[in-house]
Amino acid sequence: MTRLRPLLLAAGIAALAGCGGGRAPETASAVPAQAEGASPAEVDSLYRLGEQTIRRGKWGDAIKYLERVLLEFSPGDSRIPQARYYLGEAKFSLGLHLEAAREFRRVSDDTPNDKLAPNALLRVADVYADLWRRPELDPSYGQTALATYQELLNRYANAPAAQRAQERIKELEERFAFKEYRAALFYFKLKAYDSAILYLKDVVATYPRATIAPDALIKLVEAYRRLGYQEDVQETCGYLHRFHPNAIRQRSPCPADSVETS
Repeated sequence: MTRLRPLLLAAGIAALAGCGGGRAPETASAVPAQAEGASPAEVDSLYRLGEQTIRRGKWGDAIKYLERVLLEFSPGDSRIPQARYYLGEAKFSLGLHLEAAREFRRVSDDTPNDKLAPNALLRVADVYADLWRRPELDPSYGQTALATYQELLNRYANAPAAQRAQERIKELEERFAFKEYRAALFYFKLKAYDSAILYLKDVVATYPRATIAPDALIKLVEAYRRLGYQEDVQETCGYLHRFHPNAIRQRSPCPADSVETS
């Protein structure tokens, strides 16, 4: 999966373009001295500083300004979802994954009707997917990512973010399938063929469109042959022939009389 951390999605970038895009950068002296009770002008200044530092990739400064302005906003201020979304991006870019996920989640849950809510939910899932970069590790974060992408599809099925979620679900499923396949190979090497068969069948049943599926079927035939399960060999070879003919032609483990002819 493409590394997701540096990305600012289209919704955030579009919002940036419409919010003070032509203003000159302000200096740190514009930050109010008091910790709370800022005037409307000071709140506006803080928000602009947050935007500018996000644009320039100054993530630490962006976090400082955005956390401050979120304390100063009046309840219901229309800029709150955008500021929190920016804050999530800044924290994600610094590798503060769980903090970033909380910020994005607050956008989608606290303001579910805001235009940024679908993109924020997408970014929650992206954060967890980025935490599961190595399939051989505990898949808990990957499972959370998958569940969140699916939540996005359920809550915002018609949003552009839902289409991106579909693509990323496919990427995650490829990684889950590979993880199951690796586990099957482990048991195969130990000659624990029955255990290997369970994992291989799970790959084929759960991720039939994964790129590793033909390899899983071929290994499944080998396991059946080692155990003398001839009926299963015939059935699996027939399945390979129907749905993965290229795999059959390249490296068929099947007896000639087990492969159906067209």
